[in-house]
Amino acid sequence: MTDRSTTLSSASASAAERGRAAALTASFLRGAIAAGLGLGALAVLVMGMWITSPYPDSGARGALHVAAALWLLAHGVELVRPDTMSGAPAPLGVVPLLLLALPVWLTHRAARDALEPEEGRPQLTALGAVATISAGYLLVGGAVVFYVSGGPLTAHPVRAALLLPLVTVLSTAVGAWSGSGRPVGPLPLWLPAGVRERLVRTVWAPPARRRTAVALRAAAAAVLALLGGGALLVGASLVWHGGAAQLSFTQLAGDWSGRFAVLLLGLALVPNAAAWAAAYGLGPGFALGTAATVTPLGITGPPALPSFPLLAAVPQDHGTPLHWAAAGVPVVAGVVVAWFTVRVAAPPFAVREEAWTLRATALTAALGGALGALLTGILAAAAGGPLGNADLAAFGPVGWLTGLAALGWLVGVGVPVALLIRVWRLRERRVKPDPGVSVVPGAGADGPGADGSGADSGGADGGVVAGGGAGRGAWWAPWRRTAAAGVATAGATAGVGAGAAEAGAADTEGVAKDGKAPVVAAAPPVGPDPESYDVLPAAAWHDRETREARWAAIKDASGGLMADFPAVPLLPPVPEPPSGGEDGSGEEVQVVREVQETKPDPETAPDRPDVTP
Repeated sequence: MTDRSTTLSSASASAAERGRAAALTASFLRGAIAAGLGLGALAVLVMGMWITSPYPDSGARGALHVAAALWLLAHGVELVRPDTMSGAPAPLGVVPLLLLALPVWLTHRAARDALEPEEGRPQLTALGAVATISAGYLLVGGAVVFYVSGGPLTAHPVRAALLLPLVTVLSTAVGAWSGSGRPVGPLPLWLPAGVRERLVRTVWAPPARRRTAVALRAAAAAVLALLGGGALLVGASLVWHGGAAQLSFTQLAGDWSGRFAVLLLGLALVPNAAAWAAAYGLGPGFALGTAATVTPLGITGPPALPSFPLLAAVPQDHGTPLHWAAAGVPVVAGVVVAWFTVRVAAPPFAVREEAWTLRATALTAALGGALGALLTGILAAAAGGPLGNADLAAFGPVGWLTGLAALGWLVGVGVPVALLIRVWRLRERRVKPDPGVSVVPGAGADGPGADGSGADSGGADGGVVAGGGAGRGAWWAPWRRTAAAGVATAGATAGVGAGAAEAGAADTEGVAKDGKAPVVAAAPPVGPDPESYDVLPAAAWHDRETREARWAAIKDASGGLMADFPAVPLLPPVPEPPSGGEDGSGEEVQVVREVQETKPDPETAPDRPDVTP
């Protein structure tokens, strides 16, 4: 009786706090596990190379140091070789882009999985997931930086402090956004009210956001086109210089384990080679040392060319039409920007009113080209870096110069091509009237057309068959039917109206008597008869004979399934009008009262207990 136990509310609150703490701890562990998985994968690979090598340079500790250094290099951290022949530390800054995909994918997946709802555990917010996963990942990253400090490859401290958190937080944030359903939330409150209002009216409006999404897809497709074209150039050049590539491959390693290591390194550097070739096709080219630059127009200065199979693909000649053909890669990328823009701005067979304006189409294509140029510049800057001191201090394309060249190509080609495709798709199609269009009474949706295809559809009371070439497709797409046939069919069906049913009945009797085909009548003028829309007076609509005729027609249409109910409307009592009906309202009320007072004939009423006459 004297025990002061916690109340139910305090117990539930403490349970919620414990559940939230457990969720944050689990998210922190997810980040640490993601870092451990990436580090372990590289450690297994390096240890396998060390075990199979007949003449290893160091023991297992040195191999583990190399694996940790490669894990840091995969995050963009520049490495330093302290032991060189000259005594000066040499930097190693060329990041294999294929290795970069490993930590990005692991952190992205960890953030996405952390936001999945679990039974019995509170749901984390996106900000909490990003903070905890990044903290767990960076804790392992800091330990790795400290571990490699005494090995053959050390990490540059400033690059490690900047790039390791940047890559981790960005990939985790994208994963959290994807795990939250890719929302487009409200603008942050720390922005000034005037800025938020202007953004809501311009950039944050639904049409502007849709155009931004189209521009992002066009930019991504253009970058993929540039990388694909660059990979194609690299493959063709490797085949052309196959002898030099094979000689370099055999010179680097004499045993199979070493050759396998060189092969894996070459595969990891294939995206870098594709980015270099894309910069070559864009025009600025790439640097082979501080004194040489390779462009389609020529090679300036003596190149510092190390022995490596991928570098054997560097063109030795210059100024030939075969080298100038590399400019086709950015042209194709510009056409891709235009295509991905117009496929939404002006879809095939679109009406001019449904398509975007010229200004909106041009701005969207320009935005897609600008975003694609920005991504291309970032990839070009990440694909290059130093390989040593002196002449090897600069290797690969220059990021800002490649981005400017990509901006000129993508915008200069994408915007005019997008406008031309839009004009072509929205051109006026003048369709001449086809004399073969005729009206067939009683032809439904399943009835065959004049050409026997059965594709022309008719209405419920009558059908229109398009003869000649009205229903044929265009010369470049015969499987597509032009919009002219559909418009003609719809207009003729609307013009036939109710008269087609009577004509169909007369033609059916003619076929039954003499066995001949019905006479095909000419199509009436398109457009309904204005007199068919005259409003019937209330007295004629509620007349007894008219009501019984409608009731009999409904009963005949039911096929005998409808019971023989009397045509008596069940209407609520109508109140007396407030005035004598000078404006015509009293006459309508009198007509409704007469309809209510109408009694059915007792002799025709059904003899059923559930029906009251």
